[in-house]
Amino acid sequence: MKIRQLPDHLINQIAAGEVVDRPASVVKELVENSLDAGAQRIKVTLEQGGKRVIRVSDDGEGMSRDDLALALQRHATSKIASLEELERVATMGFRGEALPSIASVARLDLSSRHASEKHGWVVRARRGEVPAAEPAALQEGTRVDVEDLFYNVPARRKFLRADKTEFAQVDQLLRRFALARFDVGFELEHNGKSVSVLPPAGGEAEQERRLQRVMGKDFIEHAIRMDDQRGGIALRGWVAEPRYNRAQADRQFFFVNGRAVRDRLVAHAVRSAFQDVLYHGRHPAYVLYLELPPEAVDVNVHPQKQEVRFRDARMVHDFLYSTLHRALAPAGAGAVRPGAGLPGQAAGPAEAGRFAGGGLAAAYGRQPDMNLPVHEQLAAYATVLGAGGAAAAVQTGAAERSGEGPVPPLGYALAQLHGVYVLSENDQGLVLTDMHAAHERITYERLKRRHAEGGIRGQRLLVPIDVRVGETEADLAEQRRDDLAGLGLLVDRSGPESLVVREVPALLAQSDAAQLLRDVLADLDSLGRSGRVEAATNEILSTMACHGSVRANRSLTLAEMNALLRDMERTERSGHCNHGRPTWVQLDMATLDRLFLRGR
Repeated sequence: MKIRQLPDHLINQIAAGEVVDRPASVVKELVENSLDAGAQRIKVTLEQGGKRVIRVSDDGEGMSRDDLALALQRHATSKIASLEELERVATMGFRGEALPSIASVARLDLSSRHASEKHGWVVRARRGEVPAAEPAALQEGTRVDVEDLFYNVPARRKFLRADKTEFAQVDQLLRRFALARFDVGFELEHNGKSVSVLPPAGGEAEQERRLQRVMGKDFIEHAIRMDDQRGGIALRGWVAEPRYNRAQADRQFFFVNGRAVRDRLVAHAVRSAFQDVLYHGRHPAYVLYLELPPEAVDVNVHPQKQEVRFRDARMVHDFLYSTLHRALAPAGAGAVRPGAGLPGQAAGPAEAGRFAGGGLAAAYGRQPDMNLPVHEQLAAYATVLGAGGAAAAVQTGAAERSGEGPVPPLGYALAQLHGVYVLSENDQGLVLTDMHAAHERITYERLKRRHAEGGIRGQRLLVPIDVRVGETEADLAEQRRDDLAGLGLLVDRSGPESLVVREVPALLAQSDAAQLLRDVLADLDSLGRSGRVEAATNEILSTMACHGSVRANRSLTLAEMNALLRDMERTERSGHCNHGRPTWVQLDMATLDRLFLRGR
């Protein structure tokens, strides 16, 4: 076949295959145009889930008669004019493909009125043909009517789902827009019925009300407010404490410079931050806004603009991980969460010292030596709250309760329930603590700290292990040899497509060294860094902490219980054990009164 020039209508339909795949993608493009036009209120109207009718109207700047017809031409836009502007694009749209692509697969009426015009104008596009604009009665702003989506492409129409499914996709999309732009009001109507009305939310209280409507009341009650900035990059928003988690990743909203994205690097950073506090198989919930200079992020890498590429991916990853890790670190015994009825503010180092009474180390005059062999560490931790230690314990509970000063966040021990839970009293009411889960977190954090202070020690292999890899992986291993050595992996290149492992991390001596090396190299290639060794090491430390922590049915004295509570208040992330289970629950007086119908 000879090379030929494709007709414009077919070109637009090909472009529509990348931009338009369902009603939600049409709504996305049209709402983004409304936001770029400065709209303060946007209304979306659907019929049959958007398959029959999609109407998006706004009160934005509007277009003049001349611009109206031009807007339906391919690659016609007012948003960029040069490569420099493309590299710093700050608008939601910029390619000028959305309207002509939609018009090629549906019946489209584009109506608009600019402030300088006495009345509005409408252009009715059919089958790729754009006639002259006609006068129309319209207030200032723009309205786009899209009817019979894919009426002329029946093969694609067959891929559309049920009306309920398509409507749910649009509803979820508008939720993202509502979270991205609190200053804009959104309204959704389906089959003649108003589904949701979200007025503009200017103040902090109004924003939290919108957040509650979109994310639910439970999210607000467990949300941690974030606002951190370093070196021209900022992370703001809300992240739910680990005890609020989901079976699906349906409460995860991440915005880069106001644009909702789903990015593998972002997902990895968030997952790493939650690594030690989230129950297995569960997903965190968050609404986060990353802001960085426009030139530091490339938004022109995905047809539907759902992905971005960071120019310094490693810096962004490390910033996200460290910021979230710090925000989650105090999510334990001393932290406050909005509406959660938790105890007072987190105790700082000095304040915690007033509460601590020395903790476990002071109560027993000793602490397990992390430099001992693993089996001896386990034995030491298993006996730190044993009967022998109890005989030597200082009876500090009664003295602390009779002393003056503030009541510590987890209060003072009252009793032990069935050898499993510690009951304590604080200013808010009753606290129930799972003593094994709590001691497991304390032990785990101590093990990690000692291990970090000593670095990742390598163990020489008696018989080096040959690993077959691709040439690219072998080149990477040779270039990053020092980085691998810092992770406890001593690796040499033995051929064009082969490596030899001579040393592995001491704690991972029994692991599959070949697979560990391949996984680390994959991380170094995609992320520039690897947390595989750290994650695998933490799994071993977690097992050590679990086996070395006080077991259920162990009888504790009041002094032992209070020592455990004070150590929890000084330990990061003590609100959850390292498997993600909560370690304590607060039952405040209001909750107890409701249980017993007091005041009714």
